[in-house]
Amino acid sequence: MANQPRGHVIIHVEECKGCGLCVESCPPECLKLAPELSSYGVHPAQYLGSGCTGCGICFYCCPEPGAIVVLRLKSPAKKAAPAPQPEGNYAPAL
Repeated sequence: MANQPRGHVIIHVEECKGCGLCVESCPPECLKLAPELSSYGVHPAQYLGSGCTGCGICFYCCPEPGAIVVLRLKSPAKKAAPAPQPEGNYAPAL
């Protein structure tokens, strides 16, 4: 269950300044600066595709509005545990 993704990051490359603040602040380290340059001549941030916890720290530290979108994923529904069945011969509850 610990390996279930809890978030997803979308980075708008043309909005990113390539400052790297999001990369440095990401606790699970699921962001990096891309090796290729954007049309503005900077290395934009890039989501590695997994490991995001959905905390949003990258979003809050980004100086460029609209460059990063963090989506929190719904956790799978938990299955209810079956009620324990008493063992032995007991009278039914009233």
